[in-house]
Amino acid sequence: MDNLIFKTIKSYTIMTIGLFVFVFSWTAFLIPEQIAGGGVSGLASVINYATGFKVAYSYILINGVLLLIGVLMMGKAFGIKTIYCIIVAAIMFEFLPLIPWVTDIEDKLINAVIGGTLSGIGIGMIFMQGGSTGGTDIIALIIAQYRETSPGRVFLYCDLIIVGSVFFIPGKELSDVIYGYIVMVSFSYVIDMILSGNKQSVQVMVFSSKYEEIAQKVNSTMNRGVTALTSMGWYSKSEGKVLVIILRKTQLPQISEIIKETDRNAFMSVTAVTSVYGQGFDQIKGGKFKWRPEQNQSLQG
Repeated sequence: MDNLIFKTIKSYTIMTIGLFVFVFSWTAFLIPEQIAGGGVSGLASVINYATGFKVAYSYILINGVLLLIGVLMMGKAFGIKTIYCIIVAAIMFEFLPLIPWVTDIEDKLINAVIGGTLSGIGIGMIFMQGGSTGGTDIIALIIAQYRETSPGRVFLYCDLIIVGSVFFIPGKELSDVIYGYIVMVSFSYVIDMILSGNKQSVQVMVFSSKYEEIAQKVNSTMNRGVTALTSMGWYSKSEGKVLVIILRKTQLPQISEIIKETDRNAFMSVTAVTSVYGQGFDQIKGGKFKWRPEQNQSLQG
C-alpha cells in the first residue's frame, strides 16, 4: 500500500514538473515572440494572436470537449490524469506570465527551436507517466494503442492545419508559419527521442565455448531468454553454439560484463532492431483482420 502511494506521488510530481516545463516554453519563448505551435496550446495561442482572448481560457474550453472522447476511449484512469494535467496547465498558463522573465533572445528562429524543444521535454515526461495535456495528445495516445506509429508523427500531421492558420491572421506573414513548423519539428523530434529512448532494443549474438555458463547467467541475472543455435567454425570444422539474445539497449553494459567475466576470448556482435514484440517487450498492435473465402480464391487464382 505504501509502495502504491509512493508511486502515485512520484508519478504526479513528475507530471507537474513536466507541465511546468511545457507551459514555461510557451509563456517564456513562444507567446512573447508571437510564434504558433501545435496542439490545443497552439490553437489557443493562434486565437490569442487573432482576438486577444486569453490562452488559459481557450485551452481549458477546447480540452473540455476532447477530454470526453479520451475518457470514453482510454478509460477512467486516463481521464483522471488528463483532467489533472489540463487543470494544472490552465492554471500555469494564467499565472506563469506573471513571472517577469521572458526570452531576451532577438533571433526568432532560436526562440522557436528552444520553445519546441522544451515543450517536447515537458510532454515526454507527462506521457511517460501515462498522462496527457489533452488535445492532439489524446489523439496520439489513442492511435498508439492500435497502430505502430510514433506520437511525434501523429502530432506532426494533426498540427499542420493549426500552424498553417496563422497565415490568415492579419499582419502575419509566411515566415510566421515557417517558425511554427520549426517548433513542431523540434517538438516531434524531442518527444520521440524521450519516449523511444528507453525502449530501444538490440540483438546480441555471442560466440563462446562457454556458452552454457553465459546463457545461465543471462537467464538468472538479467531475466532474458536465450536461444542457442548450432554452428560450425569453417576454419576449424568444429561444431558449437551461438547464443542469440534480445534485450534493451540499456542492458548492454550488463551483458558485456557477464561475457567478459565468463570468457575473455568470447566474440560478441550487437545489432540494432527497430521493433520487438512478445513477453518482456512491446505487445503486438493492430486491428483485427477477418478472413473471407473470396480472399483465399484470389490468392489461389
